[in-house]
Amino acid sequence: MKGLECPPILILINSHGQNLVSSNEPEASTPSLTPPPTPSVPPQQENMLINIGFNVIIPTLILTKLSGDEYLGPTWGVVVALLFPIVYGLRDFQQRGKINFFSGLGVFSVVMTGGISLLELDPQYLAYKEAGIPAIFGLATLISLKTPYPLVRTLLFNDTVIEIDKVHHALIEHDSVDAFDQRLVVASWIIAGSFLVSSILNYLLATIIVTSQPGTVEYNAELGKMTALSFPVIAVPAMIIMMGAMFYLFRGITRMTGMPFEDIIRTHHHEIEEQSDVKNKDNN
Repeated sequence: MKGLECPPILILINSHGQNLVSSNEPEASTPSLTPPPTPSVPPQQENMLINIGFNVIIPTLILTKLSGDEYLGPTWGVVVALLFPIVYGLRDFQQRGKINFFSGLGVFSVVMTGGISLLELDPQYLAYKEAGIPAIFGLATLISLKTPYPLVRTLLFNDTVIEIDKVHHALIEHDSVDAFDQRLVVASWIIAGSFLVSSILNYLLATIIVTSQPGTVEYNAELGKMTALSFPVIAVPAMIIMMGAMFYLFRGITRMTGMPFEDIIRTHHHEIEEQSDVKNKDNN
């Protein structure tokens, strides 16, 4: 069970898969990975303390401390522990108004963990599931490169992190759109590599720690221990690789556009200004 199978520094947002069309050229025949400017108010920033609390801390405490027969018992211990990441995922859906691929697959992963536990299947199935979910993330990242909706823009090149409009216009001015699209492809492979690392570590962690049969207090305690260790053992290495991909992308933007790093990154001040502008337009 992992609510943090994606690196926790990333905020998954809505993206637009539109073709890049300059102001003086007809529509391109092939889609570009670089989106045109789309004025919008960035979504509310995710509270990582709440994220970790609902997906790691609370489920771990329930599985390790409240799954004994004197409290919830093994079965209800699993059910109650899994309710917290499920509720968090549904809350995220309610706030954002749509299900994104990663959030949806994350909730599905939690439901699978519950199914394996409640059906009392062999613990090896849990290891397969733990390895399979990030592997699907990685494959989806690569496959999406062949579609108008590359996931690299959801993960890295998005208007929560980057000043999309400014970068878009600067790339056009420096005739660097195609070169930047190639850099996005390389960044996608780096992201897929981070998910591969996560998949391998997930499998090893589940195989080493969870050895008891589901439906027992020992199994719940091992599941809780695996959940607690998932952040330092799995999320941190994947986060480091993802930060490397982000650095690679930012370095490319700087070289191709001449923009300083401070102008590329979206700051909290910019978000306040945009929200204020939207409110003023609504009032008018």
